[in-house]
Amino acid sequence: MKAKSFALPRLSRRPIYVWRRNFLVWRKLAIPSMLGNLADPMLYMLGFGYGLGAMLPELAGMSYIAFLAAGIVCSSTMMSASFETMYSGFSRMHVQKTWEAILNAPVTLDDVLVAEALWAASKSFLSGMAVLAVAWLLGLSHSMLALWVIPLAFLVGLTFAGMGLIVTALSPSYDFFMYYFTLVVTPMMLVCGVFFPVEQLPQLVQDIALFLPLTHAVALARPMMSGVAPTAPLIHLAVLALYAAASFYAALVLTRRRLLT
Repeated sequence: MKAKSFALPRLSRRPIYVWRRNFLVWRKLAIPSMLGNLADPMLYMLGFGYGLGAMLPELAGMSYIAFLAAGIVCSSTMMSASFETMYSGFSRMHVQKTWEAILNAPVTLDDVLVAEALWAASKSFLSGMAVLAVAWLLGLSHSMLALWVIPLAFLVGLTFAGMGLIVTALSPSYDFFMYYFTLVVTPMMLVCGVFFPVEQLPQLVQDIALFLPLTHAVALARPMMSGVAPTAPLIHLAVLALYAAASFYAALVLTRRRLLT
């Protein structure tokens, strides 16, 4: 059984049906769900953008609110994927026993985890795109390069969906998630270039930030939204893809050991 826990994911088309099940449930509460996901990032972007932006000079050749908008696109995607895989995912796994019910059908746990990751990425993609749309409406980005942020948002969602599923697999209760948000998510928002350039931080913090996925997401989104090709895009994409693949595999191993042993 231990060897089976470490087996590579068995991919199939079945996760599509689990994804659709989650979509149909979410559709009933889509409007309040979207408003809840958008309220915080919009308040951050508009409040800090116009409030601090009135006191700050241009940052990296752009207004502060335009600088902030790119960071908020990435951070809102991160937050949405994290909330979906942890609070909603934990409810389906542990409280409501939805996963257990699904597994009575010809569906494997691998299928369920793949569907959960794709569903979280899909929801977080909508959050990121809503912030991007507001940035366009406010005239904060006019470049066609910003369209590349659309597939980037889905990749960022997959990255943090995998990380969230790891926490869900380890969590004994909802309270456990506060450790992840306090020790991982909040520090990433502060040191990964969302609110201010990473280059302004102490060198040690800059070195740590280079290993965090949100840094690479922002490093891609910000120049593209300002009409500039990002530096070393393949490296940033590779880091995000590596985080997405490694974290999903780790989550799958941990979930197998929790539910199947």
